[in-house]
Amino acid sequence: MVRHASALAGLPLQPMHDVVIPARDGLELVSYYTLPRAADPDGDGRATQASPMVLLVHGGPWARDTYGLNGTHQWLANRGYAVLSVNFRGSTGFGKAFTNAGDLQWGRAMHDDLIDAVEWAVAQGITESDKVAIMGGSYGGYATLAGLTMTPDVFACGVDIVGPSNLVTLLESIPPYWAPMKAMFASRVGDLDTEEGRALLIERSPLTHVENIQRPLLIGQGANDPRVKQAESDQIVTAMQEREIPVTYVLYPDEGHGFARPQNRLSFNAVTEAFLGECLGGRVQPVGSDFDGATLQIEAGLDELPAIKEALDARG
Repeated sequence: MVRHASALAGLPLQPMHDVVIPARDGLELVSYYTLPRAADPDGDGRATQASPMVLLVHGGPWARDTYGLNGTHQWLANRGYAVLSVNFRGSTGFGKAFTNAGDLQWGRAMHDDLIDAVEWAVAQGITESDKVAIMGGSYGGYATLAGLTMTPDVFACGVDIVGPSNLVTLLESIPPYWAPMKAMFASRVGDLDTEEGRALLIERSPLTHVENIQRPLLIGQGANDPRVKQAESDQIVTAMQEREIPVTYVLYPDEGHGFARPQNRLSFNAVTEAFLGECLGGRVQPVGSDFDGATLQIEAGLDELPAIKEALDARG
């Protein structure tokens, strides 16, 4: 047997499984899931018991999830979570018609696909309907915010990483080097320059529905993000605070669209793990040295995560 990552040999990794999940309108959603060892001891992909689950939504949205070793799947499965990644309509790699099926469907059919996948997982005994978190970055962050505002009863909690909260301000802040893509955003997301398009963008923005949030939310943001600017996270955090809705907000002053520095990625994983542990009861590794060299700033909601507060207090 040829091993391409010999350092991983012997580690308690779990197999990824592929499945085609039918959407409510019959569209086929190529998806991938990983089960924790306790729920799938023989690795055949059939759950022997229900586990809390993380719906991990890819960014783009004009991108796709793929089969293979996925560090986030392995980390979460090791902590006791089932993990499901769905190629919802609008994803690339499945033909033009599949991508085009996502046009003007942010917060609508694209989100329905995610809900349909959750219902499939519940029906398969992989998870329980009240034990599902939603998590993702960029568009996946938008999907998280949409999940907690537009379908507030579906998810137990959400982790939004650099996700846009207001589609109007997102498109208004497109940087100059993105100008050629403006036409694509108009046709695929909504046309900022028409009355009808602007109304659609407002209606599909999580910020518009912020008062619906009922479940815990963790937000991670880079202060130097040129794509989804800090204002996208700031404004929804402010709106939640004005309504006395709890939120935990982690800001990295030296990061952009996602977390590039390994120390920052590790620190946010530690915060996420503690957050999911509080919400869903999965295993939580002590923070230890996970904050060493990281620049995280907890702007709101530190008291919601006692283990993280203790680690930061010890750090000084």
